[in-house]
Amino acid sequence: MKSRREFLAASAAAGVGLTLGCQSGDASASGHGVSAADAEPSPIEQGVQRADKPLRILFLGGTAFLGPAEVEYALARGHTVTLFNRGQTNPHLFPGVEKLVGDRDAPDLSALEGREWDVVIDNSANVAKWLKDTAEVLQGSVGRYLFVSSISAHTDNSIVGQTEDAPVFSREDYEGAIASGADFGAAFGPNKAEAERITFETFGDRGLVVRPGLIVGPGDRSDRFTYWPVRIDKGGEILAPGDGSDPAQNIDVRDLTEWIVRLAEEGTIGRFNATGPGTRMSVAEMLYGIRAITSTPGTLIWVPFEFLREHEVRPWTDMPAWIPNDPISFVSVERAVAAGLTFRPLADTALDTLHWHEARPEEERNNLQVGISPEREREVLTAWHESHG
Repeated sequence: MKSRREFLAASAAAGVGLTLGCQSGDASASGHGVSAADAEPSPIEQGVQRADKPLRILFLGGTAFLGPAEVEYALARGHTVTLFNRGQTNPHLFPGVEKLVGDRDAPDLSALEGREWDVVIDNSANVAKWLKDTAEVLQGSVGRYLFVSSISAHTDNSIVGQTEDAPVFSREDYEGAIASGADFGAAFGPNKAEAERITFETFGDRGLVVRPGLIVGPGDRSDRFTYWPVRIDKGGEILAPGDGSDPAQNIDVRDLTEWIVRLAEEGTIGRFNATGPGTRMSVAEMLYGIRAITSTPGTLIWVPFEFLREHEVRPWTDMPAWIPNDPISFVSVERAVAAGLTFRPLADTALDTLHWHEARPEEERNNLQVGISPEREREVLTAWHESHG
């Protein structure tokens, strides 16, 4: 499971945070957040119902993978939004929204002092100390604190259908990882678990933790899901892993972030696993579901794990979003569904992801971050056919 955990950690660094670096230093002179009425209209606004009570929401991060979807939805719901980050990534986004500049790693949190918000949504704390420092500044000036954690906070990855109450890394685990100088991947789970504890120790019943699994959809430059719509749309013989029966879970970034904003509105507390779909999905259902969005002729060639291993085809990287017999690819989301989490059709996610990919710069389109290369795929498929007559 180490490779899966480390890949999730690397994906989080690229996609969720280190989302400190986001906006340029153009905070409004008034020192107050900008409401949806004052901000530049978002394309998501059409068809979105306004919230019953507008909130003042502080996003820690706000312009990487999760952030834009959250901010757009929050603005569409009529909330007043403030962003806090280093001001380095995507500074063109949300020109009408207040941006406070600081650095959680330094730390430089002075821009947060003397301010009040109804809700904080913390997307960027992949290091527990960042949350601790921020919580010390904000504990007396915010209503609720929503921390985006990860299912990698769990220590036991052998439990099929595990719930939010399954064991997580202990404080001793966290302290040991820090003392040993563990790399980002190895320390990712312990950091997330420690940050969860700090959230509740600081904010009590004003705290909320959401543990996403694999987050996918438009804007995901890790290519962890994008590989499959892109590859299947090219057609031909498509190398597919295993026999198709292994479990697969993912959640569209828009479903996750819109639900997070609604949780903030409703004052929900507690811990939630946040992945999808709501019922068990196999890798075969995922890939055949993706194939349904394209008319390009193509055939999925299912190759057993043992053969893939012999030919050094790696789960999760060469064959993204797949680990053979992976219990943590099927965790319970009953609590989240009961709290209002919904899922758009897989076909919508796949098609929107493909369209987003087609609009990317050529270099990104031609150099996906994960997925087997066309040359290696042909080699493996040729070897498979030769060995099976």
